[in-house]
Amino acid sequence: MLLIGNATVLTFDEETPIINNGAVLIEGIKIKEIGETEVLLQKYPNAVFKNAQDKILMPGLINTHTHLYSTFAKGMNLKTGTPPQNFLEILEKLWWRLDNTLNENDIYYSALFAILECIKNGVTTIFDHHASFNYIDGSLDIIAQAAMEVGIRANLCYEVSDRHGQTKSDASLKENERFIRKIRVSQNDKLGGMIGLHASFTLEDRTLNKASELADELHVPFHIHVAEGREDLQDSVKRGYMGVVDRLTKFKILRPHTLAAHGVHIKKEEIPILKESGAWVVHNPESNMGNAVGAAPIKDFFDHEILTGLGTDAYTHDMFESIKVANLLQKHQLGDPQAGWNEVYNMAFNNNIQIVSNLLGVEIGKIKENFRADLIIVDYIPPTPIEKDNVYSHILFGVNGGMVETVIIDGKIIMDNREVTVLDYERIHRRTREQARRFWERF
Repeated sequence: MLLIGNATVLTFDEETPIINNGAVLIEGIKIKEIGETEVLLQKYPNAVFKNAQDKILMPGLINTHTHLYSTFAKGMNLKTGTPPQNFLEILEKLWWRLDNTLNENDIYYSALFAILECIKNGVTTIFDHHASFNYIDGSLDIIAQAAMEVGIRANLCYEVSDRHGQTKSDASLKENERFIRKIRVSQNDKLGGMIGLHASFTLEDRTLNKASELADELHVPFHIHVAEGREDLQDSVKRGYMGVVDRLTKFKILRPHTLAAHGVHIKKEEIPILKESGAWVVHNPESNMGNAVGAAPIKDFFDHEILTGLGTDAYTHDMFESIKVANLLQKHQLGDPQAGWNEVYNMAFNNNIQIVSNLLGVEIGKIKENFRADLIIVDYIPPTPIEKDNVYSHILFGVNGGMVETVIIDGKIIMDNREVTVLDYERIHRRTREQARRFWERF
């Protein structure tokens, strides 16, 4: 048993939201008991004790939309002359070229390094949306291998798109099916699978029908970009639909538990349709700002009781950063200093938990007895008291991912005092940089 004590324990459990000088006892993969440090020390004298030294002990964070394959884009020369002028050009000049260049080693090292960056920022669960049209079959196994080597929880999918033709579109659907069937046999509850789709505007009717039939057969939802840019909306209107939600609902893509990433250009008239579909939205504020596509109508989603989670779209691996920017973006967009406060908290600390519970089938995101022991220690000792009514304020204005010093998943210490304990981080860093240079030469 592992006993972490002398901590300011932020439980995110309404019954006991904060325990000063608190301790958490971990037995196996689960939280066994929570209480005051001295009490649990006396009760469990033989437990291995880890002193948190008055730092914050809280649940690991969840990222419900990211792209691990984007690692090698950092600092890369696009070699295109004129920089991208709009969202479609960003896709064409960067991302679609990148995902069509990735080989087996690129996939592995870009995923492995990105997962380690997630760990270093206190993220213990991710929902990844992958594309590598130069290497489709088996690509999700490579990412799963990287995830398991680190120990992170991961829900994976492969991005189906018709932009490279029907043969690769069909192969992409088969990769989703193969992987989902494989992990069901393995019964590894750290891995999950969904059917990945790129976006409505790169998917033809035939492919949407095949994807919908496969989802019915496998009883799984989708992970898809929805109305991220105006191009997606314009394409659906050109095809004769009200908008993207209207089209995807007609093909049964938007169904219960589907993750609809972005939702920036969902028309107001479509929001009730989205609600009725049972699909969920994932907000990615920094990516939307960086791509200049606009701001998602988060308040409208909440007003219609559409469950909305929070991701990063790989713009960052720091979910604390995404929380801060999501809060600021709503205030800026609506001209209201109160906007986003409750919504962003719920996205990060309630809705992301519900998404994991439904799609991975594990109880995480709270420090509570019998929940999985996915915990982080954050080196944040503020000049003012942390109390039950100001916990979120401290997170919003005081904490960032660089303060995370210890990460525990399923009771296993993955990072301790900022040192990764499960792999040779320095070797992987060097190997990743070498692989990135080779990738840049091929790009």
